[in-house]
Amino acid sequence: MKAFSLLLAILLIPVSIYSQGLLQEKNTFTHQDTLRGSITPEREWWDLTYYHLDISVDPDTKSISGKNTIKYTVLKPYATMQIDLQEPLFITKVTQNGKELNARRDGNAYFIGLIDQQVLGTNNTIEVYYEGKPKEAINAPWDGGFSWKKDENGNDFVATSCQGLGASVWWPCKDHMYDEVDSMDISITIPKGLISISNGRLESIVENKKTNTYNWTVKNPINNYGVNVNIGDYVNFSEVYAGENGPLDMDYYVLRDNLEKAKEHFKDAPRMMEAFEHWFGPYPFYEDSFKLVEVPYLGMEHQSSITYGNQYKKGYLGNDVSDSGWGMKFDFIIIHESGHEWFANNITNKDIADMWIHESFTSYSENLFVDYFYGKEAAADYVVGVRKRIQNDTPIIGTYNVNKEGSADMYYKGTNMLHTLRQLVKNDEKWRQILRGLNEKFYHQTVNTKQIEDYISEKSGIDLNAFFNQYLRQAHIPTLEYSFKKGKLNYRWINIVADFEMPIQVTFHNKEQWIHPTSKWKTVKTKDQNLSINRNFYVNSSKIE
Repeated sequence: MKAFSLLLAILLIPVSIYSQGLLQEKNTFTHQDTLRGSITPEREWWDLTYYHLDISVDPDTKSISGKNTIKYTVLKPYATMQIDLQEPLFITKVTQNGKELNARRDGNAYFIGLIDQQVLGTNNTIEVYYEGKPKEAINAPWDGGFSWKKDENGNDFVATSCQGLGASVWWPCKDHMYDEVDSMDISITIPKGLISISNGRLESIVENKKTNTYNWTVKNPINNYGVNVNIGDYVNFSEVYAGENGPLDMDYYVLRDNLEKAKEHFKDAPRMMEAFEHWFGPYPFYEDSFKLVEVPYLGMEHQSSITYGNQYKKGYLGNDVSDSGWGMKFDFIIIHESGHEWFANNITNKDIADMWIHESFTSYSENLFVDYFYGKEAAADYVVGVRKRIQNDTPIIGTYNVNKEGSADMYYKGTNMLHTLRQLVKNDEKWRQILRGLNEKFYHQTVNTKQIEDYISEKSGIDLNAFFNQYLRQAHIPTLEYSFKKGKLNYRWINIVADFEMPIQVTFHNKEQWIHPTSKWKTVKTKDQNLSINRNFYVNSSKIE
């Protein structure tokens, strides 16, 4: 039964969930969890500004080696820096200003003793050299690491994925979401005959005797897990999309044998861009372009380098997650993972406990894609259809400062929470402007839940404190309890947090109308004995006979 449940979870939950966190529940947290998940004193004193990740990848030995050049600004004087790198990889040397520094390892964190004085406001650089055989992903992208595969022609087909587990599973970095690097260069040296694709734009290819080095540049801020390396026998085709901010380069890198089918199948990409620029605002990374890159696993939202492995099928590996029929109108991975460019890559959570900011909005983007092309009723069919995947097991928000996400309900419970919120706003254009406003207000920023809650409350003109407490911070959903007695309809909310007073649309007297339940009984005269709740509200109901 346990094995079946695990398989079911993998099949039903969208792919951009991260490593093993959602598939097993932790009851206790360790010292390593705190080092990974908190803003330690060794992290908070410096502001990350630039990375140059320069590595060689050897598919034959499944090993990597190289260095990461890290630039930073001193926020307050301190003498120790935390750099994260997970076993079995290891740091071989750290230098600053030509001096080799002491690096003390504590599990997956290294504490670097700095020799030169760190003066407030100065911009400094360290070089971190490392090597080894990184963790191999057994079932990417859920468990994270390197995927060392072969394509059908026997060519190496290699990719990285590391959400949740952390980028430090394959490269040394400041591995916490709160501090995004401002810009980045990525140099990947690989055997001749293969092509390496990473984030941003390809600046140059340096040909060596037995290897080639691919140099990529990322001009926008990027979160660590959004950085990726993909290696294979790739071919490329491209188009220019007329976007809200002008011409947008859209590139597609696929295995050689899949070129023709990709040219047809990837037509969902410009459709995605049209729908999401409408709902969310301009694509956030015009300078870095947009790419879809074929990989040997299902997919992931790597910034400006969305990885794709949905086997060129509509739906989720050929299945409709909503069972409504509308889920077969698009390629799930192209739509869902690209939606993360706005929610995850543009707006990024500071702590993984707030991962709902990534996943609820992006799962909701599937619904908005359907809405844009097929209409509101089709979108309602879709969002109602995914409710069967909701567990209501644990709260959507996780535990802070220990790298612990909340329930997998952040996907489709979060979707239905946002769809319910759209009903409360009542004006679809106002709702659209709230979604676009989020991406403008928090453009290229890391945020916490309170910032998102406060913004939506302010712009909607609704006090949503109890609403978010209800749907994000506890497992159960509100239940409308009601009865018909002596010509009266009696109703109230139960299973609710304090001060929960959400209005709701119901139908009785053959008329749809708003009622305003609270925790106390309310009464309205009626000869009708039937009541139905508008399906667009994610609530339960209980009729007392």
